[in-house]
Amino acid sequence: MKFGRRFSLLALALLAVTLAGTALQMIDSPLDVSRPYVAPKGYVCYRTPEPLHIDGKLDKPAWLAVPWTDYFVDIEGDAKPAPRFRTRAKMLWDDNYFYIGAELEEPHVWATLTQHDTVIFQDNDFEVFIDPNGDNHEYYEFEINALNTGWDLFLPKPYKDGGSALNGWEIPGLKTAVHIEGTLNSATDIDRGWTVEMAFPWHALAEQAHRPTPPREDDQWRVNFSRVEWRHEIDRGKYRRVAGKREDNWVWSPQHVIDMHRPGNLGLCAVHESTRGHHHIPARSGGVGAAALAHDLLCSASISPPAPALGSNSPRVGTGPLAPFIPG
Repeated sequence: MKFGRRFSLLALALLAVTLAGTALQMIDSPLDVSRPYVAPKGYVCYRTPEPLHIDGKLDKPAWLAVPWTDYFVDIEGDAKPAPRFRTRAKMLWDDNYFYIGAELEEPHVWATLTQHDTVIFQDNDFEVFIDPNGDNHEYYEFEINALNTGWDLFLPKPYKDGGSALNGWEIPGLKTAVHIEGTLNSATDIDRGWTVEMAFPWHALAEQAHRPTPPREDDQWRVNFSRVEWRHEIDRGKYRRVAGKREDNWVWSPQHVIDMHRPGNLGLCAVHESTRGHHHIPARSGGVGAAALAHDLLCSASISPPAPALGSNSPRVGTGPLAPFIPG
């Protein structure tokens, strides 16, 4: 009964944040009466029973015990084609760190940038956006490529509101690692992909959180993930971007516009003290997204089935067989 009561409180709190997110999204996006409101994706972030050794591998017992997010979709949502390659993530926390693990399916793992705080999305990358109190301002961004080169920045307000990124902002104590399932920067073989593991210190995230950090039981933070993927070609045995082609932007929770800097559209990460269970929040679309989201939490929280391994040919949920890798 105690767990049920705590989970009910979590549902009610998440409902309130989602309703607030509705108002923020209305402010954050142009009014489009032809498109119904779509609730953001949600994830219950469980406490890890022990600190994680950050080596880029997601085979640790703590990671295996918690579910994946949904596979990423196009940044604009279901109106666009499904991504060519699968991406998914997990989250954990303890008293010192907010942990994020991600798996990126990629037949050609390549990267070129080695200088910290360069514009990492000029390579294929994985990106994290965190707005601790969901006020649509004062949020963090971190980008990383397959060489484990990072770019951390802080935004007092979104670009569309006249904001600019503070590139000099750093995350002291940040831990990151990348593991390659294949051969980095080798055009002679087919890779399976890469995984990234990150530990964000709460003391760094506390700088502009304006709320208790680390979070309290049932607190929700606005979080989203993005993957930038460029079309490439091979020239004299080396990878390079195809000139004139725009990047693909794949995300966990759709932004509904090609712009990650709409914090009101970020997903929801609900912090939970328990180290047990696999309760996933399956967000629903439609005009009653918030109510459906709370209903899912209260009545039909489910254990996610085992997901296919990186690079497998198992079908994606609702998208048919995974397309075969085509070299080059």
